Amino acid sequence: MHDWFKTPPGRYLLAWEQARFDRAVADIFGYHALQLGLPELSTLRANRMPHRWLSLDDAGALQGGSHGATLFADFSALPFSANSIDLVVLPHALELGNEPHAVLREVERVLVPEGRVVISGFNPASLWGLRQRRARLYRHLGFGELYLPDAGDFIGYRRLRDWLRLLSFEVESGDFGLYRPAVRTEAWLERSRWFDKVGERWWPIFGSVYFLVAVKRVRGMRLLSADWRRAASRASAPVPIAGKVHRANLETSDEVSSS
Repeated sequence: MHDWFKTPPGRYLLAWEQARFDRAVADIFGYHALQLGLPELSTLRANRMPHRWLSLDDAGALQGGSHGATLFADFSALPFSANSIDLVVLPHALELGNEPHAVLREVERVLVPEGRVVISGFNPASLWGLRQRRARLYRHLGFGELYLPDAGDFIGYRRLRDWLRLLSFEVESGDFGLYRPAVRTEAWLERSRWFDKVGERWWPIFGSVYFLVAVKRVRGMRLLSADWRRAASRASAPVPIAGKVHRANLETSDEVSSS
């Protein structure tokens, strides 16, 4: 799997996703951020949280990586307490693993209320996805070569949104990218560069990769706004004495009328 990301299509994918992750996590604030898998991407480099980790489920996956705080753990049993992480990033971690449901449930457990999860994945309904499906069919017949990494099953965009909704996540944003044909060489990828602009305009949902950001919602919970002290001071302010002034005017008018 990791060798595929060194190929021309793999580098094309990493460049697009690195830019998207940089923009997505730059303005997400908190104290603790976690990336699950794919050390070829530094998804948290643009984030300013003081504590950031890369979690891997295979010690050999870190070869060639340059990450600081790294831990090795089962993605479906993370060594963090409940409601302790502000941001979790999953670059292809769901589809390349064996238990995507369990991983997503674990992400929901460790995220704080209003915490965010950022997910990227291969789109089965794309040129790359169709070529992968055809290659798997040929492979069963004894010939053919897969175009994408041979690990796990690709999860459709709408299917993933349904999973998130069942876990009380609210999708904030979602988009697609990588519209070039499923070619292998650098030269052909460059020649088909124009597919990216055309695809974004005319068939956006058929990009080879999707990217979404979701928020963990907790029912019945209301977070205080930043100006809660100011609101409290307004609530405890003395009541205006307009009523007293009105009564004084009435008493004065009664005295004048009686005299």
